Amino acid sequence: MSARAASRLERLGFTVYRYQAGKADWFAAGLPREGHDAGIPRLGDVATRDVPTARLEDRVGDVRDRAAVEAAEPVITVDADRVVLGLVNSDGLAGDPAIPVEEVMDSAPVTFRPNIRAGEMPDYLKKQGIKHAIVTTSDGVLIGLLHLQPTQNTA
Repeated sequence: MSARAASRLERLGFTVYRYQAGKADWFAAGLPREGHDAGIPRLGDVATRDVPTARLEDRVGDVRDRAAVEAAEPVITVDADRVVLGLVNSDGLAGDPAIPVEEVMDSAPVTFRPNIRAGEMPDYLKKQGIKHAIVTTSDGVLIGLLHLQPTQNTA
């Protein structure tokens, strides 16, 4: 079960037990790596960590004012433990300022683990039409955000 689903179930009063971290989570957490691949940059190494966040109950207008985000910058919806619950794009932030963020967010954003090689991502993101990649731990806790850089024309 994803951390997102677990967080939502906990909000509904269910008790959820989570997986204990293993070797892959060691690397995903950015802890020291050894071996021939140790120096290869991973998503957790290159993700922007200071990203705008909101809570489900926050009002769109408050988030828009507080975040003062650029038009292309999404706001990531998180719970009290920083588990990613959704993503609000600029269209959602342009909406009715009185409604909760929960009503305008994408509740199923694509997330990636921090141990994925950074070089593997650009082609995948372009192919899928994804402009931003949310990087989370295996428990769904927000690490940061990757921005797909637009391709430069050299003609």
